[in-house]
Amino acid sequence: MTRLALVAVHHDVESALVRCADGSSSVTVVRRCADLADLLAAAAAGVGDLALVSAGLRGLDRTALGHLADHGVSVVGVTRAGDEAEERSLRQLGIQAVVRSDDDAADLDVVVGSVPEPVARCDVSPDGPEPLGAVRRAAAGSRSASGSPAEALGAARDSHGDPSATAGPSAARPGRVVAVWGPLGSPGVTTVAVNLAAELAEAGRSVLLVDGNTWGASVAQSLAMVDESPGIAAAARAADHGTLDRVVLARLAPVVRPGLRVLTGLPRPDRWPELRAASVEEVLRHGRTIADIVLVDLGFSLEDDEELSYDTSAPRRNAVAHTTLETAAEVVVVGAADPVGLQRLVRGVQELAVTQAPAPTVVVNKVRASAVGPRPERAIGEALERFSGLTDLTFLPWAPDVCDAAMLAGDVLAAKAPRSPLRLALSGLAGRFAQVPSDAVTGRGA
Repeated sequence: MTRLALVAVHHDVESALVRCADGSSSVTVVRRCADLADLLAAAAAGVGDLALVSAGLRGLDRTALGHLADHGVSVVGVTRAGDEAEERSLRQLGIQAVVRSDDDAADLDVVVGSVPEPVARCDVSPDGPEPLGAVRRAAAGSRSASGSPAEALGAARDSHGDPSATAGPSAARPGRVVAVWGPLGSPGVTTVAVNLAAELAEAGRSVLLVDGNTWGASVAQSLAMVDESPGIAAAARAADHGTLDRVVLARLAPVVRPGLRVLTGLPRPDRWPELRAASVEEVLRHGRTIADIVLVDLGFSLEDDEELSYDTSAPRRNAVAHTTLETAAEVVVVGAADPVGLQRLVRGVQELAVTQAPAPTVVVNKVRASAVGPRPERAIGEALERFSGLTDLTFLPWAPDVCDAAMLAGDVLAAKAPRSPLRLALSGLAGRFAQVPSDAVTGRGA
């Protein structure tokens, strides 16, 4: 199969690369692009299905690579001969397939032949798509078994500079992403997310709590943290430029309790354009290497109407929510236990069903008889089963005084009210996700 290549490389290697492609049986150069904008425009127009790019291409970042992938364009990096810094820069951006300016047509065929079609974002599994480096290593291994002369090219380059090769045991068994979401109306999503993360940490799991609410971040305030400190915005910026790794992410997410790290949210809602889908996806991927559970507090909105407003690619305010829900292994949906809140919960679950999110765990919060009548849990359960088919519900009691005391102290319920009914209910919910008996969770911090 011949790939139609778009070339955007250093001027001093372009001629050699095009000559090399002329002798290739798998690559046909269809356009030489002057800059990144020209490359992205050609990709959007469907001119080619392969991009050959240099590390020094101005503006090249994960957002640009995501744009290329969204339009079905695979990417191969091109470096000058012997320039390890360029190769390392490309690999940090996630480009694991790399050729050098002194490679011949056979080498180019080996690399291009091992690069698969980009995985559409709607088909990404909770474990994420297989990295290009892994595919290429597998191809190199098969060639090694057959004694191909390309063995050294495939094996040596894929082990050099690949972060996954030295990521350690956590990368070998990555953690899970758990999304906490709720419809409009302050049903208590952040309260549940913060305390669920604390309970999971109490259960012995390492947890990274991420504030991904682009409409009104509040995790920092709930835990008495300085919200102006670097958080998800800094992590996304590092991911966009290919400098994010486990060490950087751990530095940006301080430990607030044993086993619990927090990546604070945007200090101002108008900074939402800083959180692009490709960068957030990379932050979550690295988060899974430093924590058993990456728990993300999401904003209420799932609207994705940018395609109606623009005829070109545009930033999405709800990109964090969509990316997290597509990546998550589990989703917790929080609704309020009053007539308005329950109606929004039913519609929210229906809205969630059209996304790529897994089947949710439904939490009904603020349960009290004064809002829905006597025997509230039974009444709510019957109503939700009738109108939405929901049967597996978790109920959290209404406890404003306890929540106010915890908020005032900037602490979690496990510390401020360890024996309160709300804390015990959250402990039971945590036991479900920590895969340990709930009594083992409630036994700590009491």
